Amino acid sequence: MAINAKYVHSSLAVWILAGGVSKYARAPHDVKVVEATIHQENCDIAGQVAVFAPDVVGISTYIWNADKLLELLNLLKEKLPKAIIVLGGPEASYNSEYWLACGADYVLCGEGEYSFPLLLDTLGDAKPKQSEPEHPIEAVVPSEPSEPIAPIDPYSDAYFDALGGRIAYIETSRGCPYQCSFCLSGGSIVSFFPLDTVKKQLYKLSCAGAKTIKLVDRTFNCNANRACELFEYIIGLDTTCCFHFEVAADLFDERQLSILSRAPAGRIQLEAGLQSFYEPALKASSRHTDIKKAEKNIRLLLKNKNIHIHVDLIAGLPYETLSDFQVGFNRAFALGAHTLQLGFLKLLHGSTIRSQAEELKIQYNSRPPYEISRSPWLSAEDLRILSQTENALQHTYNKSRFLSTLEYVKSVSELSPFSLFRALGEAAPNHGTDLADYAQQIYDCFAKLPSVRDDKLQDCMVCDWLSMVKGKNLPRFLLNLDRRHAQLIKAAESLFGHTVARNEAAILRSGVGVVVDSNDRDPVTGLYRLSFIPLQH
Repeated sequence: MAINAKYVHSSLAVWILAGGVSKYARAPHDVKVVEATIHQENCDIAGQVAVFAPDVVGISTYIWNADKLLELLNLLKEKLPKAIIVLGGPEASYNSEYWLACGADYVLCGEGEYSFPLLLDTLGDAKPKQSEPEHPIEAVVPSEPSEPIAPIDPYSDAYFDALGGRIAYIETSRGCPYQCSFCLSGGSIVSFFPLDTVKKQLYKLSCAGAKTIKLVDRTFNCNANRACELFEYIIGLDTTCCFHFEVAADLFDERQLSILSRAPAGRIQLEAGLQSFYEPALKASSRHTDIKKAEKNIRLLLKNKNIHIHVDLIAGLPYETLSDFQVGFNRAFALGAHTLQLGFLKLLHGSTIRSQAEELKIQYNSRPPYEISRSPWLSAEDLRILSQTENALQHTYNKSRFLSTLEYVKSVSELSPFSLFRALGEAAPNHGTDLADYAQQIYDCFAKLPSVRDDKLQDCMVCDWLSMVKGKNLPRFLLNLDRRHAQLIKAAESLFGHTVARNEAAILRSGVGVVVDSNDRDPVTGLYRLSFIPLQH
């Protein structure tokens, strides 16, 4: 069983485990896969499992579902008193004593393709358990396979039946050569799966109806030749899928950049984790990045306008103050990436940074996701400011919303990017706010800033609304009732060659007509193309 963070996500881990049982188990086992989400009621999830009356329930455990598992384990015990519950995944592997005390019968550590089927065989060979205690905790230490585990093909007919257009995931390598102290993947030997196998799997996924295919490799381009071959293969596929890669931007060489420049628009997304521009923080986190080269490569990739670029920063790294972080944020924003994720340090079980927390005097939440709460360099108030800033960033820029509005306000107010998002986050926190209401709050916030002209601000917001929202009427405060609206619609239909709805056109305060072509969406930004049409008085 997997409990995903969102419905649109799918789980790769549970299907790999199912494939591992088929490949490595000595005895036949009837395997069923259940995928739920954290938004479902626990009783419903338990019911999804109980309908199969399983002997063993294996649950993939992560920070996003750990809190939910506490109640769920009890419900599963009630519904399935004879079932054996096995946990795996990083959240259980590095905190096994806790989960055994919470009701799990077994916790498997590390890679499970071989150990999980071996456990099933062992349980199948075991004698019936005594009535008391019902499930005594036993130490099962699986032997290592006699030869390296071959990659499992998780893409069975059952997998594709269950996928249903959700985001698909694929693993082409395992491990990461770097040793970042906040990550669990670092310092391991990287295992690269056979290229022929990977290509076959990529092709199958590209034909499966998923719009996005994410490669879970921790640093996809750590092997330049391999990255080039797979980039070439994906670019050559006849598909409309978008492939998402996690990369180290400073590792791109001229050959990789040249190949990526030829990618069809929207075919590839790159997520480049910069994490920080502050050298003492990078050094303390054992993160080795050529920041200047990373910046140069990101700008080169953006120049071609064919690849969606996502960059990450982590707030809360050792020695980085709020002032230091602001400098790095502004530097990252200046790159012009399509997404700038502001994340917060999480002190995960098993990570080096968690073992250093006491020494560094870093305080963090005891519940998942173990986020930093204060440190010698960031106070609780600093983190509140950062959280508000992240809220505004996430609900505007990172969703390609109100981009020209942000650019206009930033240019005339002379606020830095961080100061702009901080001001918006404080004035208009968004916690599920309706988009039209949020637009009004954004307008109210920005209209008060120095040098911001009301007519220019409204025109920017009208253009942004049309380009980012399909089929929704403009908010009332942006409406400009003008008798020339019918003239504008007629001109737009002549230009586009198709019918234009009334809410796809507007007349700006400047007197110029603006129309959105709802059939022409940029595959990289996701925004609809606008056309500006002069009108007769």
